[in-house]
Amino acid sequence: MARYTPPLRDMQFVMHELLDAESILKSLPAYADTGRELIDQVLEEGGKFCAEVLFPLNRSGDEEGCHWDDGAVTTPSGFREAWEQFKAGGWPTLTCDPEYGGQGLPMTVGIAFQEMMNSGNQAWTMYPGLTHGAYSALRAHGTPEQKSMYLPKIVSGQWMATMCLTEPQCGTDLGILRTKAEPQSDGSYRITGNKIFISSGEHDWAENIVHLVLARLPDAPSGTRGISLFLVPKFVPDADGSPGARNAVRCSRIEEKMGIHGNATCALDFDGAVGTLVGEPNKGLQAMFVMMNAARIGVGMQSLGLMEVAYQNSLDYAKERLQMRSLTGVKAPDKPADPIIVHPDVRRMLLTQKAWAEGSRAFACWLGLQADVAAAHPDADERAAAEDLLALLTPVVKAFLTDNGFASTNLALQVYGGHGYIREWGMEQYVRDARINMIYEGTNTIQSLDLLGRKVLLDSGAKLRKFGALVDAFVEEHGTDDEMAEFVNPLTELRQKVEKLTMEIGMKALGNADEAGAAAVDYLRVIGHLVLGYFWARMARVALDRADSDDAFYRAKLATARFYFAKLLPETAGLIRSARTGAAPLMNVELDWF
Repeated sequence: MARYTPPLRDMQFVMHELLDAESILKSLPAYADTGRELIDQVLEEGGKFCAEVLFPLNRSGDEEGCHWDDGAVTTPSGFREAWEQFKAGGWPTLTCDPEYGGQGLPMTVGIAFQEMMNSGNQAWTMYPGLTHGAYSALRAHGTPEQKSMYLPKIVSGQWMATMCLTEPQCGTDLGILRTKAEPQSDGSYRITGNKIFISSGEHDWAENIVHLVLARLPDAPSGTRGISLFLVPKFVPDADGSPGARNAVRCSRIEEKMGIHGNATCALDFDGAVGTLVGEPNKGLQAMFVMMNAARIGVGMQSLGLMEVAYQNSLDYAKERLQMRSLTGVKAPDKPADPIIVHPDVRRMLLTQKAWAEGSRAFACWLGLQADVAAAHPDADERAAAEDLLALLTPVVKAFLTDNGFASTNLALQVYGGHGYIREWGMEQYVRDARINMIYEGTNTIQSLDLLGRKVLLDSGAKLRKFGALVDAFVEEHGTDDEMAEFVNPLTELRQKVEKLTMEIGMKALGNADEAGAAAVDYLRVIGHLVLGYFWARMARVALDRADSDDAFYRAKLATARFYFAKLLPETAGLIRSARTGAAPLMNVELDWF
């Protein structure tokens, strides 16, 4: 009973009116031909695929799940056929390098397409998502032979790929992984070990699956300094590039999960499987981080996609569901009761979802632009500045968007009341699917520690000041506009509070590292609000400039901006107060008091 309509109008607003993506992309030689018309055409056609092909498979895929039979995995009915349509449309090649058969479109376009795919079907989208991440890692760190053998087939979708990190005894702490890599006389390696929670680890979509596996060489240093990355195909290619002998890697089971049932989450056993080294020995984690960082942004897009589709459906329901009368008088006299959208708290739930989704979309598309500038700008200083912003905000897009995505899908379910708890309406699946996004690809606590510890304190706030400079420039430009005061003033105040809070935590952490750990989660949410506050203020400015337009879109945008600053941004006051309480309330508790 659910439905999905790609939010093309809002995407076009973000791309063209807010970010002026066309102008930025034209300054990048690799993307100089990516104009507005092409962007809109790609998103329109991509939206059709997501709404007409992927979305109808979402509920059925959840109910059927994947099937394991003696190491072989079959995906839900229709999934493989959708993949064939996806390949036929050239979608796997969208943002890949033309040298390997890609279309060479910018990540800015890919980000928006990812959102729509995840609104359509998150579980299905994980299969090509992991494959694209492996493409990025191999393109950055693979040998010429590996690139020529594997990348054209991965780009086309003929072969697919995974990343294999987690083991039964280690998830976040990869320094204690046990998988071994034994060197062979021919320059290859034999990989032995067990990996778990491997998304898309085995399936029936492609003639070969390429696993990127973290393992340890015999003489490797302990900890993360002794991890290497290996390419381990399901079938070892023959000299002509066709799949050859079956490799010694086997799916021993698929996990029975809370959500994303349509994705095959596998345990993989490597029993002397043939592999080749990717990158340098003992530097595998650096190579894998290319894939992991892409995946973290991708997980943020998963939650953005779920925010949007859940919002659309809860809005439809709120307009149609009749319950009681408005507190201020009858609004639908021709009906036995008023639609629930007349009630203030239902509007709060809907506007919260709308504000999170639209603010996150602006943030994500801007982050995609930073990735394109970092990859393709002709000026090295511009590339470095974009790389710093991308590094700073990757943990934010992963954690802040997934926290808000889970909150949003819960609100959507709440709007439905008892019907939300019933499977036929579709909302309970979005809640279940959204919950994993806060956990995998580095839990949100890990993202918070990464942001505060590595991205902020490690360089004494240099990267954070670069984003702060964007906020300061906006405030300087619009600070005297009376009509912007309701947006600029709270943004300015939060900017100042962030600077003070960062210095305070940094000083405390010099004496006790637990101070950073105690404040990190609160701190990331504060930074998330600074980012979304900046984009909502910018969107408000654009909407105010269109105030005389007959298009209700701009009035809705302005009203949502006002809601965000009035109802959501004030969360930061409590977060800052909580962060300042420090480690004592957490650590001054003896173990036997729990």
